This record gives sequence, C-alpha cells and structure tokens, in this order.
Amino acid sequence: MCSKVQELARKISITVDDFVGEMRKRGCSEQTALKIWRGVYEEFTDFNDNDIYLSNLRKAADVLKVTTGTLLPR
Repeated sequence: MCSKVQELARKISITVDDFVGEMRKRGCSEQTALKIWRGVYEEFTDFNDNDIYLSNLRKAADVLKVTTGTLLPR
C-alpha cells in the first residue's frame, strides 16, 4: 500500500531519492523525510510523534507542489 506522499510523488515523477534530497535541502533530516515518504505521519496521535512536525509536512507539500491539507489524513 502506498502512502499519500508516494501517490502524489508518482504523479509528478519524483523518486524517493529525489524526495529525500529535496527535503534535506529544506532542513529536514533524512530519517524524518523517509518517515513522511512511508506515511508514518498518517497514523499519529500527536504531531510530536516520531519527530514529524507540521513544519516538515509543509516542506513535503512544497516539494510535491500541493497544499499541506492534501497530505493530512481525513
């Protein structure tokens, strides 16, 4: 099963390496970028879980050229 991030990345032809590289350019750690790629943030109780803060989701949204709300689980 693909995460929301992976689905959006596929639409604009971004690989995991490209995604992580772009996230690193924006100051996100590689570990956190990979957690976002895998969709770990989609199952959270608090944005402090697993070092995934809303600011990192904003960075991911910028990389994927979508709004932050697009990444949030419904």
